Amino acid sequence: MRIALIILIGLHGIIHLFGFLKAFGYSEFNGINQPISRAFGLFWLVTFLLFIATTILYSVRFDIWWIVGLVAILFSQILIFNFWSEAKYGTIANLIILIAVIHGYLNNNFENVIKKERVVMFKTSAKHQIEALNSDEIDDLPVIVQKWLNYSGVVEKPKISNVFLTQDLQLKFKPEQEEWNFGTSEQYFTIQPPAFNWDIKTQMNPLMSVIGRDKFENGKAEMLIKLFALIPVADAKNDEKVNQSALQRFLAEMVWFPSAALSEYLTWEEIDEFSAKATMKYNGTKGSGIFYFNEMGQFEKFVTMRFKDPNDSEPVEWKVVANKTEERNGIKIPTECEAIWNLESEQWTWLKVKIKHIEYNVKKMPVANNVYKK
Repeated sequence: MRIALIILIGLHGIIHLFGFLKAFGYSEFNGINQPISRAFGLFWLVTFLLFIATTILYSVRFDIWWIVGLVAILFSQILIFNFWSEAKYGTIANLIILIAVIHGYLNNNFENVIKKERVVMFKTSAKHQIEALNSDEIDDLPVIVQKWLNYSGVVEKPKISNVFLTQDLQLKFKPEQEEWNFGTSEQYFTIQPPAFNWDIKTQMNPLMSVIGRDKFENGKAEMLIKLFALIPVADAKNDEKVNQSALQRFLAEMVWFPSAALSEYLTWEEIDEFSAKATMKYNGTKGSGIFYFNEMGQFEKFVTMRFKDPNDSEPVEWKVVANKTEERNGIKIPTECEAIWNLESEQWTWLKVKIKHIEYNVKKMPVANNVYKK
């Protein structure tokens, strides 16, 4: 669809060039039989240049391509009205491009909301001084958790204050879905206070784009998912089940920033030599889950009872399984995971995540890799 739109904008722009060439006698333009003045010829030229600029900016995913595109459409439609009898069908192309422009505008607005939210998160986390994690600080933790922290490589290194990462995703929106949908996402975490902001872009089918944002902050959660960046299909907030579910997600994803295991809002309970239960309490929201490790202390899976939907009366078993562990920035973390709901009738593997990029203790808010530019 993207390539088709690029071709359409480019070809539509080139057609306007012929109006300029005819006005100045450089070429015939059979599409317009009536004479074109030189003044209008310059107008055709400017419109051509605007559409070419739109094509280039859209191709390189520049944020404000849609502004140039909107101006190009306006100029084009003025020309079409002045040469209506022969140019009226150009309105169809303008309407198609206008739909893309509106979609680009809505995407840009959504992105700006996320950026503002993350700036607030970043300022909050930046106030906390980063200190090294000393080996004696982990003595009171379950033995297997101590093994995990040593194995991951966070001991005697600066504690993690914030995290920025990008992901490649595969999703199934329903248990019966056979084919995977592919997407990309960005996520920003702070540890003190505990918070995350996660956004996603994917396609339900070639014609239906989906964008979304999950947020956990101050112990409260919000989830917003939109079709075409316009139609809300999920909008959940001010709900205790959603709050708890987001807190449990933060707990599970702590495996990407292990030094958070020592946070004051966490308590640990040893289950056996390979597992330990973590309970998190923050600002009136509480949740827990069990972490499982191998004999070396490498994370294998996280299991909890979690609400799949705000309308569910009972939580469902949810687990995150690590499929691959790698060292990133000196820390061993699971870089490929899958999330699974254990339903009554079947197991639904609904999400596969691959970490593409991760940064710790960032000094400046990352914006260059925004998901909407991918």
